[in-house]
Amino acid sequence: MTQSKSTAADLGAIVVCTLAWGTTWFAITRQLGVVDPVVSIVYRFALAAGLLFLWCFVRREPLSLNRAQHVEAFGLGFFTFTLNYVFVYWAEASVSSAVVAVIFASLAFVNLVLFRVVFGQRASAGAWIAALLGIAGIAILSWGEVTQSRYDAGTWTGIMLVFAGVAGSAVGNVFARRGEAVGAPVAASTAWAMLYGVAILVAFGLARGVEWRFDMRAPYMLSLLYLSVIGSVVAFLLYYGLARRRGYAMASYISALTPPLAMLISTLLEGKHWSAYAYGGVAFVLAGQWLLLRSRKEHN
Repeated sequence: MTQSKSTAADLGAIVVCTLAWGTTWFAITRQLGVVDPVVSIVYRFALAAGLLFLWCFVRREPLSLNRAQHVEAFGLGFFTFTLNYVFVYWAEASVSSAVVAVIFASLAFVNLVLFRVVFGQRASAGAWIAALLGIAGIAILSWGEVTQSRYDAGTWTGIMLVFAGVAGSAVGNVFARRGEAVGAPVAASTAWAMLYGVAILVAFGLARGVEWRFDMRAPYMLSLLYLSVIGSVVAFLLYYGLARRRGYAMASYISALTPPLAMLISTLLEGKHWSAYAYGGVAFVLAGQWLLLRSRKEHN
């Protein structure tokens, strides 16, 4: 692939993932109320895993993994598709989405630190600056909501859950990188990881005694379809493809790009107003993305 085509593919993946994950927040609100969050996550990734296996079958891509690849897929499923999502869903019950966005914007920075420790990868100075710009940008963008939030015991519990979710996502990226190192194909390993995540969540749900209900109303079913197809199958295929081409710092920076889009959607659907600070925050985030696009892939 030529440099120009590679850059175009990277930009396309960033745009689609940002559009997907920047709008899933609205779909998730249609999942709450009737069905337990753990159960909804099970439905989401069970459907997504099935679609990914079907994708591999239709395209005649290998479905089987060897033992080493299964180990990494299990780690990915446990940390990304189980811990990460459960912690964030729980946190949303007691922490404002603005606070969650600010904390999750640190994912790119956490990845840089973790990959330096685990793999000895030396990221460029631009990548470190970009990660910090992302955190600063989302903090500025969400400053009003963050400062107006009520920080009681429940809120601090929620904040700790979000940090745990960020840690789970970052460790999940480590397993994804290790899966790449042992030759695991993107689609099949992601499908198996989602399936392992579903199995763990089912066991967890049974242990907690959750009620296994399903909401047959259109908002729930349509949001489930959107979260499974766009927010899971399409987004994660592009995310892990981008990560393999340009590194996980680049891919995880999407967590800083999605809040501005989510805020734009809120403006269109809920009449939310932008402040001067918000525009400054978006400028910081975009500057960070520009720096990352100019940075080389992390190397050992």
